[in-house]
Amino acid sequence: SPRSTGPAGRRGCPAPARGPAPAAAAAPAAPGRASSAWEGVKPVPFVASVAVGLAVRFLAPVPAGVSPQAWQLLAIFLSTITGLVLQPVATGAWAMMALTFTVVTKTLPFQAAFQAFTNEVIWLIVISFFFARGFVQTGLGERVATIFVKLFGKSTLGLSYGLNIAETLIGPAMPSTTARAGGIFLPIMSSLSQNNGSLPNDPSSRKMGAFLVQSQLQTSSHGSALFLTAAAQNLLCLKLAQELGVQIPGQFLTWLVAASAPALVALAVVPYLVYKLYPPEITDTPEAPAMAAKKLEELGPMSRDEITMAASMGGAIVLWVFGETLGVSAAVTAMLGLSALLFTGVLKWSDCLDETSAWDTLAWFAVLIGMSGQLNSMGVISYFSNAVAGALSAANVGWLATFGLLQVAYYGLHYMFASQTAHVGSLYSAFCAMMIAAGCPPLLAALSLGLNTNLFGAITPFASGQSAVYAGSGFVPENDFLRLGAIFSVVNLVIWGVVGLAWWKFLGYF
Repeated sequence: SPRSTGPAGRRGCPAPARGPAPAAAAAPAAPGRASSAWEGVKPVPFVASVAVGLAVRFLAPVPAGVSPQAWQLLAIFLSTITGLVLQPVATGAWAMMALTFTVVTKTLPFQAAFQAFTNEVIWLIVISFFFARGFVQTGLGERVATIFVKLFGKSTLGLSYGLNIAETLIGPAMPSTTARAGGIFLPIMSSLSQNNGSLPNDPSSRKMGAFLVQSQLQTSSHGSALFLTAAAQNLLCLKLAQELGVQIPGQFLTWLVAASAPALVALAVVPYLVYKLYPPEITDTPEAPAMAAKKLEELGPMSRDEITMAASMGGAIVLWVFGETLGVSAAVTAMLGLSALLFTGVLKWSDCLDETSAWDTLAWFAVLIGMSGQLNSMGVISYFSNAVAGALSAANVGWLATFGLLQVAYYGLHYMFASQTAHVGSLYSAFCAMMIAAGCPPLLAALSLGLNTNLFGAITPFASGQSAVYAGSGFVPENDFLRLGAIFSVVNLVIWGVVGLAWWKFLGYF
């Protein structure tokens, strides 16, 4: 795709076409006159979300050993989670309303309610949005992807492998899967497809575009699982594990080693399976390397901003690997990288302020993590995890069977969620605690559940940010999206269940 600058300053994302202004825009409402349309919460989702909390608070008996204050916080937390699913109002707004309610009802004091806003991991996730913007804005991500198209693009299958390898390598320094999909890879795939007569929202999409989109989406889940910093939810998982008392030394390397065998097998196998199950009509693309070479020629040598971006991210990755030895935390490493980009002008502070998704994430992440942490410290999570573990123990179900059942349940429940990070904030702590209470080694429980979190990002058109981006491209009909999501759910669970368990047994995790 031509390297252009859209409204947000992102190269590779052309500005939307500007048509005639709508009639309503030509005649704005007179100052001081209120709109007659209701713009607040959606009544039905709001009532349903609140009803869940009220039912827990006033109809369910408070278990022995759980304080009324903790039970009330659980009710608010469940209402918050229900609202994240039903969306009575924007996610950040709903989270802030829930947090306000915890303070007003004195369920939590103000300091405890807002304590998570100083959480290092949450700020690391926020800064990752700025890194992703830098990758897109400088054109570095586009350059890397184009190089791999040139190297692997002689066939449609080779093209998909090249794009998948490029995203996997970019991942650890660009921790936003949504930004990678929308800012780099979808524009490239759309351009290649349309140049071969494969158009979105058209039967010709099956010529090439539908296959490339599904291959990229299904494989990106495994690339995100390979590196700790390749997806925001990975960092969140380990923070929640720490709150449960699971300490993971050398987090970046430990995660990489644990993920390496199953992820590499999946990265090799999944594109080929997509090719067989959802084949493109065009199998040879001899013109793609030439197009990529021409594109690289147009891009010219690396700019100062690209070099600075690459150096900053390279340094950040080194510190993420060795930071624990040097006494530098992952969040401080991210702050150093961002400071370098701001100092050199690669990013401006206005760019960071314009990244509204980062600030929205700060708000609702902090609320979820804060409530989850308080529920854990009040003993609510341990109460339920011990109860489930006791029931499984009475049924003579060993910890390995419990491990498998909970992993499948954790995966399947994502059909209810439109965000991987919301899924983590809602369920990770409870499922990890249940595994540990059932006798699963803590390190295995924490890492495997965190890795699992990446795998369900492609099961529905709304399962994740990147899934929504690719679904919106128009290349894959919704029924195909759901069908392939179900098929590759089985593929994912088999690869990670068989290869993963064998690898983790070899590593001595159990």
